[in-house]
Amino acid sequence: MRTATLFLSSVLCAIAAPTDDFISEAAKHGAFGEKAARFLVDNMPPSDKENLTVKFLTENLDLAIKARAKFPWAKHVSEEIFLNNVLPYAVFDEPRDPWRADFMAKATPLVKDAKTTSEAAQILNRDFFKLIKTHYHTDRKRTNQSPKESIEQGKATCTGLSIILVDVCRAVGIPARAVGTPMWWNKSGNHTWVEIWDKGWHFMGADEYDAKGLNHGWFIHNASKAHSDDPMHAIYATSWKLDGCNFPMVWSPQSASVGGVNVTESYTLKSSPVSKTIGVRYFEGNYRTVRKGSLTTKAGFVLAEFETKAGTADLNDTPRISITPGNSYRLRFDIEGRPHETEPFRSSDTIIDIHSDDLSPVPDFSDENTPLSEKDAARAIAFTYETMLAEQKVKRAAEMKAKTFKMGDMTMRWLEKTFGDAPADGRSLWISMHGGGEAPEQINTQQWQNQIRLYQPQEGIYIAPRAPTDKWNMWHQEHIDPMFAHLIESMVALRGVNPDKVYLMGYSAGGDGVWQVAPRMADHFAAAAMMAGHPNEAQLFGLRNLPFAIFMGDNDAAVNRNKVAKEKSAEIADLHKADPEGYVHLSRIYPGLGHWMNLQDAEGVPWMAKFIRNPWPAKIVWFQDDVIHHRFYWLRLPDGTAEKGKRIEAEIVGRTIRLTGDVPPGTQILLSDKLINLDEPIEISVNDKATFTTKPVRSIKTIRTALQERLDPSATPTAVIACP
Repeated sequence: MRTATLFLSSVLCAIAAPTDDFISEAAKHGAFGEKAARFLVDNMPPSDKENLTVKFLTENLDLAIKARAKFPWAKHVSEEIFLNNVLPYAVFDEPRDPWRADFMAKATPLVKDAKTTSEAAQILNRDFFKLIKTHYHTDRKRTNQSPKESIEQGKATCTGLSIILVDVCRAVGIPARAVGTPMWWNKSGNHTWVEIWDKGWHFMGADEYDAKGLNHGWFIHNASKAHSDDPMHAIYATSWKLDGCNFPMVWSPQSASVGGVNVTESYTLKSSPVSKTIGVRYFEGNYRTVRKGSLTTKAGFVLAEFETKAGTADLNDTPRISITPGNSYRLRFDIEGRPHETEPFRSSDTIIDIHSDDLSPVPDFSDENTPLSEKDAARAIAFTYETMLAEQKVKRAAEMKAKTFKMGDMTMRWLEKTFGDAPADGRSLWISMHGGGEAPEQINTQQWQNQIRLYQPQEGIYIAPRAPTDKWNMWHQEHIDPMFAHLIESMVALRGVNPDKVYLMGYSAGGDGVWQVAPRMADHFAAAAMMAGHPNEAQLFGLRNLPFAIFMGDNDAAVNRNKVAKEKSAEIADLHKADPEGYVHLSRIYPGLGHWMNLQDAEGVPWMAKFIRNPWPAKIVWFQDDVIHHRFYWLRLPDGTAEKGKRIEAEIVGRTIRLTGDVPPGTQILLSDKLINLDEPIEISVNDKATFTTKPVRSIKTIRTALQERLDPSATPTAVIACP
């Protein structure tokens, strides 16, 4: 059963058809010309589709392709950059003048001897404004003047000058875009400038030539203090491609016609904890000695190496090691061929004295089958996690910066906001899925952009991912689960998120996704809330340990959403009644409200925030829905045995673990001392028939295997038992 997308019909009817004559004319440039024309039309403001002529569009396309062939730097620009930052005939919502031919004729003699893109852009910024006799002046007619209007007056402010510089750069094949902020951090006003592409984006003030080169300007200090998560104080670059974000135009605050990219992080000073240095002296008995050593994390991951000093060296002449105050470290030294280390420390001292008698042998994790103590197993989890993360950190850091990643042929992007101060135990993470459905990309992208504005947790990183597809079941297809798992892992590893404070929510089609994803990925979340969605065939059994909220307007009758929500509310209430320690839930059916609940459903945010994930619950219910999984909490199935519709219940009673239901041979029980004491024998019962007693063994192999399948240190087992 598909969730209705009737609310889209009126919107779809209003979307004008592409300018077929223009696209046909562009075919004279071959497949690339047709592709360029379609890109221009697909992202064109509706008013341009109604008002611009085929002649205007064709001339713009012809001259852009001519520049691509004529200028040496333009020939190496990728198609993506060319289409988005050379081809467009406008920057903002300024009047549409045919500037390209005139600007190409005027600019070509200026840049004829330039060897690089950057050199050509610098020449244009230095000489073109003198040529057209147009400069900064507040006594201009309006902010968003076209080049023709600004040149006629000889006056423009930063926005008008930026439009001219972007256009003249594009006229000679230089990719360019306008950049600006609605308001500086200190509320001293707004500003607009320009970026050009030369193996990366570089900035310059329009008609503010700097002989030192690109990436210089009077506004650097103000830009460095911008706020990425505050739309009023962030920095945006224009984009012809409508990709979920808009450029906020201060002269037209209600308009969303110009695409944008949040580029604040390119300008802000990267905030990192203040570091300090410490000195290290090494003593054997009463004598200071020379010894090679290492600074490691608390878990044992090596951060830096050094060598102590002795002999004639001054007592205060020590190696200097950088640390971050508040973090825990160890110091490690080789003694008789075996590494020894200190206890963890947080140093406020300038110099640390290490005595050989105070060191202990470093646990040996080289043999993956060596039995571990509970203490060493905890250490091994942290060390293995840090080691595995180090291998992926660069790639994942790049994904976090770009707010996008790929998995197979699917791409997930997201918008984000950060609320409140980070708690000592780590930030919370809120994944909020947008509505939409079987609709054009532009419609679902608008829904995505709206989702980031809906809810505001008191604390946490609130993200709105963009569905990888534009299908009716966009949020519960098979690729969603691993993509969410990857996103959570990266946020935990690189953004300080507590893995036990991750929350899932969604509206309309996003609510459809919550119904389906929450039960099958319940072991990843602390709580979930469904807003105005339809469950389709989803079952609720997997919600045994996941607090779940249902929000629905009583008049939301499309595809019986209101009726089904009431039925599911009664169903989860019955599950809770039969199992009072499980199926915690909240149900709100709002009288008089339809599909839009006027944000009354926002009460779900503080309700969810009360809960913390328990990765090791004493009882679990695992139901395989449409998308099957091989691991759920502390159970793992052998390859090829997971089947849709199968159900397993597992429970710990005293020293006995009882499994009932569809339990295939070889089912693995993943164990941790957080679940049950592993130093004593454990009895296993399968469907009250196959019963055996075993003593679990903690091992590096179990830890490594678990972290390879799920980079979640909080839910990593240290021992495993296979059922017969």
